[in-house]
Amino acid sequence: MEYANYIAHCIEIARRGEYYVAPNPMVGAVMVRNSDETIVAEGWHERYGEGHAEVNCFKHLDCSEYKDINLKECTLFVSLEPCSHYGKTPPCAKLIIEKGVGRVVVGMLDPNPLVSGRGVQMLREAGIEVTVGVLENECRQLNKRFLSLHEKHRPYVVLKWAQTSDGFIDRKREIDKPSADSGEHLNGALAISTPDTKKIVHRMRAENMAIMVGTRTVLLDNPRLLNTHWEGRNPVRVTLDRHHVLPSDSRIFSAEAPTLVYRDRTDWPYILSDLAQRNIHSILVEGGTTLLHHILETGLWDEAHIEVAPELVIGDGVHAPQIALPETFETVDGHRLYTLFNN
Repeated sequence: MEYANYIAHCIEIARRGEYYVAPNPMVGAVMVRNSDETIVAEGWHERYGEGHAEVNCFKHLDCSEYKDINLKECTLFVSLEPCSHYGKTPPCAKLIIEKGVGRVVVGMLDPNPLVSGRGVQMLREAGIEVTVGVLENECRQLNKRFLSLHEKHRPYVVLKWAQTSDGFIDRKREIDKPSADSGEHLNGALAISTPDTKKIVHRMRAENMAIMVGTRTVLLDNPRLLNTHWEGRNPVRVTLDRHHVLPSDSRIFSAEAPTLVYRDRTDWPYILSDLAQRNIHSILVEGGTTLLHHILETGLWDEAHIEVAPELVIGDGVHAPQIALPETFETVDGHRLYTLFNN
C-alpha cells in the first residue's frame, strides 16, 4: 500500500474547507480497506466548530455500502494527528479507538500543545498501529497559517501591493483636498489592478483571518475591506489610530465584519502578539508604503505578493516598497504577479 498517495488525497480534500475552518487547521481523512486498497470513505473538516475530518469520514462510512466493514482490517489516513482533547468536539483519537480501526497513518503531528503527540500516544496505547510523517512537508504547507500561530506564536503575515511599472503604488494625494477648478475631491486612488487581479486579492482575504491597512489608507480611501468577490468569510479588519483621527462613521467600522483598532500601542511585534492571543492565525496587509515598509524592516512577515502593471507609467507619486523582485512571475491580464517568501 502506497501511503503517500492516500495522504496526498487527504491533503486534496482538506482544501475543501479552506475558507471556513480557521482558526482550526484544514484536515482530510481517508479510510482504506487493506485487502484491495479500496477507499471506502473520506471526510474533511468542513467548518469551524463542527465535526473534524475523522468524524465526517466515519459519518460518510455509515451512510455507504461499506457501513458493515470490519475496521480492524482497514487503515485510516489523516493529514494531521487526531486530536486528543475535548474542545468544541470530542477527541477524535478516542473515536478512532472506539470504532476499532486497525491502523492509522498520520501526515504530521499537531503542533497545538493541547495535542502535540498525545493523539498518537492514545492510539498506540490502545494497540493501534500508527505511522507518522508521511508527506510531512506537504502537510505543513497546507496548514502554514495554523503552524505559524502554534510554532512562531504569531499570525502568518502576507503583504500585498500593486505598483506601476516605474515603481509607484499611488499618485500623491492629500486627504479631502478639493480641486480649484471643479471643487471635486482629488483623493481617488490610482487604479492599478484589473478585475481579475482584484479577485485574486479577495481570494487572499478569504484565505486569511484578518486584513490590515494604516490610518492614512482609511482616511484617503474609506475602504470596507470585505471579501465580496470570493467565497468564504469576511476577515477581521485591523487598523491603526494612534492620533485618534479616524471618523466613527468610517466604513471600516461597519457591522459587516469585526474591527480591531490599535491606538496606544502600534508597534508591529505587539500587534502580532495581540492577534495571536485572539487566536487569529493569519493577516493580510494591504496598507500603504509607510506601513508596508515598517513591517518589511521588522522582518516579521512570511509572504509578499506584488502586482506590477507593465504598461502603466505615472512619473511621480508614492513610491512602492523597495524590494528585489524574483525572476519568475505569473501573468494575469498582462500584469505580472510576483511572490516572495521570507524564509
